[in-house]
Amino acid sequence: MSHTGQRPAPLAVGIDLGGTWLRLVALRDGHVVRGAHRAIPLSKLSKFLPTRSGGGRIASLVVASRGVWTPAERRAARRRLRGAAARVEVISDAEAALLGALDAQPGVLVLAGTGSIVLGRDAGGRLARAGGLGPLLGDEGSAFWLGREWLRVTATTARARALARHPDAVARVAALAPRVLARARRGDRRARAIVAAGQAELAALAVDVIRRLGLRAPVRVSWSGGLLGHAWYRAGVQRALARRIACRWTAPAADAALAAARLAARRAPRGGR
Repeated sequence: MSHTGQRPAPLAVGIDLGGTWLRLVALRDGHVVRGAHRAIPLSKLSKFLPTRSGGGRIASLVVASRGVWTPAERRAARRRLRGAAARVEVISDAEAALLGALDAQPGVLVLAGTGSIVLGRDAGGRLARAGGLGPLLGDEGSAFWLGREWLRVTATTARARALARHPDAVARVAALAPRVLARARRGDRRARAIVAAGQAELAALAVDVIRRLGLRAPVRVSWSGGLLGHAWYRAGVQRALARRIACRWTAPAADAALAAARLAARRAPRGGR
C-alpha cells in the first residue's frame, strides 16, 4: 500500500507494436508515461516491459500488434506474453488505431503507412476491413505501393533486381514515397498519375467497408499512418472518396498506443491484483 494507507491504482500499459517502432503508454492514477523504442519481436516483450513501463507490476496489458487478427492469432500471441501482466490482451494494431482515432464511435479509419488497410465499425460494434494483405497481395495506396509503382516506370532492371533481393526490400521501396509525392507536387506527370491512382485505391477500400457496414452518410472518417500524415496526399484521398460518398473527416482523437492503454485500464483487475 501507499504511505496514505490506500492501495495504489493498477498500472495499465498499452503498446503499439509496429514494423519499425514500438510505442508504449503507461497509465496510473491519471498520470501518463510515454516511451518509444525500435520494434522488437512480440516474444521479447516480457523481458522488455519491466524496465520501460514506469515501474511496478503491470495489472493489465493490451498489445496492439500487426499480423494479429483472427481469434487463433490473438490466443497464440497472448500465450507468448504469459506472465508479462496480471491480465494480457492482444488486438490488431489497426483495431487500436480505429478505437483511438474515432473514440470508439461508428465510422471508418483509413490507415496508410508502409502498408495500408481500411477498418470500419458500426453502431453495434461490428467490424469490417478491406486491404491489409501485405505487399505481396495488397497495400494499395501505401508508401510501399507508391514506391513500387514509381520503380516500375523509372528503374533500370539492375536497380529493380538489387532492391528486390535486399532483405529490407519493403522498407527501402516504401522510403521512395516522399520522393514520389514531392515530384507529383512539382507537376511530374508520371508521379502525379501514380499518386492519383494510390489515392483512388484507398478511397475504393473505404467505400467497400462503408457499404458492407451500411454506414449512413455523412460517414465519419479519420486517418492514421505516416503517409496519411502528409496533408496533401490525404486531401487527394478525401476528394476521391467525396466523389462517391459524403463523408465527414475528423482528426484522430488519440493514437493507437494511448487507445490500447485506455482499454487496458478499463480491463484492469479490481485492486490491480
